[in-house]
Amino acid sequence: MTPSTASVGTVPSRRASRSVLATASLTVLWTLLIYRLPIIPASGVPTTARQLAVHALVAAGLWIGLERADLTPNQRRTTWLAVVIPYTLWFAVAWSASINGVFRVDASPSSVPLLPLAIFVPVLIGAPMLLSSTRIGRALDATPTSWLVAVQLYRVLGSWALAAWLRGQMPGAFALPAGIGDVLTGVLALPTAIAVATGTAEGRKAAILWNVFGLADFAVAVTMGMITSAGPLQLIFPKVPSIGAGAYPDVLTPAFVVPSSILLHVLSLRQLVRRSGE
Repeated sequence: MTPSTASVGTVPSRRASRSVLATASLTVLWTLLIYRLPIIPASGVPTTARQLAVHALVAAGLWIGLERADLTPNQRRTTWLAVVIPYTLWFAVAWSASINGVFRVDASPSSVPLLPLAIFVPVLIGAPMLLSSTRIGRALDATPTSWLVAVQLYRVLGSWALAAWLRGQMPGAFALPAGIGDVLTGVLALPTAIAVATGTAEGRKAAILWNVFGLADFAVAVTMGMITSAGPLQLIFPKVPSIGAGAYPDVLTPAFVVPSSILLHVLSLRQLVRRSGE
């Protein structure tokens, strides 16, 4: 390896280190802010603003990918609308249901938890459709692998669970694994995106491992959410209500952010696997 090659190779590493430091620092500051001023997360503004921003990024990224793909203009428009319209309606329904208390449950035997349906049904329907779509596959092939990784930087905002735990408003059995896992996924999003952007096998491996970690975080969070919340699956009975209580705005995270993020992981893995086979 020549000195010039080594110098070039250190650039992504330095950028990755700086991104971790910057993201972690801002996350700590944000967590302290919402801990000290609980009215901020309670308003629902950060949750809604985050999702609208991600929504716009996903829609724009899909359009750019379709423009780069070998598709006719009509095919691009049709495919884009076929994804964005249901995606938008899904968010609107989840947001409305969250605000109107549809996901609220109590300890009574007649109370049926609907939150698990909001988590699993969209994934069970959306994942097969997205994975089997030829046009989506072409768009993924034409899109940088770093995009679907970097976009999940928003996962650092999962620190709201840690702030709620510190205030005594969320049980640690749920908040700690869910919050820490989300923050780690978000903090590692940019360095992983930088690594996979190098186009190396090591970069793709790092991105695959990052996706697996992000999905494992959701598996743990959903499991802990169900066993700490009122319902037939409750095994732990905390002193304060867990996420399954269905209170807005916290409930919007499992009702929409979790399943939509799972689909982003699925698409990223599909993209990485296809690139690995080239």
